[in-house]
This record gives sequence, structure tokens and C-alpha cells, in this order.
Amino acid sequence: MSRAVWGWLFAGPALVVIVVFFLLPVLAALVLSVTDYDLYAIASIHNVRFVGLRNYADLLTNPLFWQALGNTVYFVVVGVPLSLAASLGGAVLLHAKTARYAGFFRTAYFAPSVTTVVAVAVIWRYLLHTRYGLINYALAQLGIAPIDWLGDPHWAMPAIILFAVWKNFGYNLVILLAALGTIPADLYEAAELDGAGAWAQFRHVTVPGIRGTLVFVGILTVAGYFQLFAEPYVMTQGGPAQSTLSVLYLLYDEGFKWWNLGRASAVAFVLFLLMYATALVQAKFTQERAS
Repeated sequence: MSRAVWGWLFAGPALVVIVVFFLLPVLAALVLSVTDYDLYAIASIHNVRFVGLRNYADLLTNPLFWQALGNTVYFVVVGVPLSLAASLGGAVLLHAKTARYAGFFRTAYFAPSVTTVVAVAVIWRYLLHTRYGLINYALAQLGIAPIDWLGDPHWAMPAIILFAVWKNFGYNLVILLAALGTIPADLYEAAELDGAGAWAQFRHVTVPGIRGTLVFVGILTVAGYFQLFAEPYVMTQGGPAQSTLSVLYLLYDEGFKWWNLGRASAVAFVLFLLMYATALVQAKFTQERAS
């Protein structure tokens, strides 16, 4: 047998899983997005009607969708840079020659990444409680009045961003720490001999050396942040005043609260196109900076 046949045989089981559990559901959702599939269609498939692009048109004229999109973009634009900066700073500190107990801190920082989002979000609800939360207690010791973190429309999304940055800190840190280990120490020694300080070494040695990993981590983080759902679902239920309503939360409401599965599928594909376009812009911007 040729090597190509053996290759397909070995890849076959994985391809079957991808087709059955990914490709077919995606195609089914695409078909649903151009129908009025709802609770009546679940009872009888004969109640399904083809509506073309009406679901997409209704979605783009829905003020609630634009509010959810604005909240999601705000979450991504503010949260992703903060997450990457925090993780990169932590990785640089742990990679330093003077760092002690790096293995312990690496494990401790990574632990939140493997915990259940819902369980941790419940704990953060208590930490952010207006009267009994430890965060407001610490602010009170500094003479700052308590803040209604999850009940004030101006503070609800920043509170969720803070939680998301903390939750993703360890995962990105481990990846960036591994990338830092691939940079030859000779480059730092040469830069130091040339009189470069810590900031100059970071700009001209560290960042170029891990540029590819930064792009990879950035794309993963953007994709994850666009899929904001569990945090507002547990902590704010989309409120107050819809200030934490995300596109994915809107999809959940349309599909599983109101049973408008056709419109929910349209929301899913609009979100996919938005994520895909953002990833392309990231990749192109990175290529231009590298050249």
C-alpha cells in the first residue's frame, strides 16, 4: 500500500470524529439559520418554513443584538490586551534568573485555568458583593466607599473583565513561559554587552523572539473572549440594564429561552464571521509588523 493510503487510514478515525461532531452540526446549523425553526417545528418537522436571509435581516435591525455586540467588543478590546500584558509580565518575572520557586508559582498560577468557570464565578460573586465582599472590605480600609460591582451598569463589565483576566492568566503564562525558554541566552548577553538595559532587552530580544507565540496566544484569547457566556450567566444574568449581555448570551436566550432556533443559528454564524475576520486582521497586522 502507498504511503498516502496509510496516511488516510491513520487520519481516518480523527476525520470521522471531526465530520460527525463538528462539520455535520455546523451544516445543520447553517440550514436552520435560513428557516423559522422554533418550538412548533420541534413538535413536527412539517412546520418548518424556509425564510431565506430574514433571520439575518431581523438580527441586524434588532437593537438588542447591537447592544450585545457592543458589550462583546468592549469585553474583547479591553480584556484581551490586559490578559496578554498580565500573562507576559508574569512569564517574564518567572523566567528571570533571580526567580525562586518558579515551579510552585507556575503550578499555582495555572490552577485557575483548570477549574470550572461556573464554580469560580460563584466565588467571585461573593468576593464582589457590595456589603460582604472582600474586595469592598479592602477598599473600605483605604477609605473608599463600597462599589456595587455587579449591580452598577458602569462597573459590571469591568468586574467581569477583571475576573476573565484572572481566570486566563495562568494558561497564557505557561505558553509564553515555554516560548521564553526557546530564546538563546547569548542574545541577552550580547545585548547586555552593548549596553542595553532591561527594557531595551525586552523590546529588541524578548518580544521578537516570542512574536509567533504571542500571535498564537492572542488569537486563542480573542476567540475565547468573543465567546463570553458563563461569566455573565452566573454573575449578572446579562444585567444590569443589559450592560453585560454578550452575543453568545443572546444566542442562548434566542435558542433555549424563546426556542427561536433558526434565529439563534443566525446569531452563531454572525459571531463566527466576526471572530474569523478578527483573526485575519490579527494575522495580517502581525505579518506587516514582522516585515
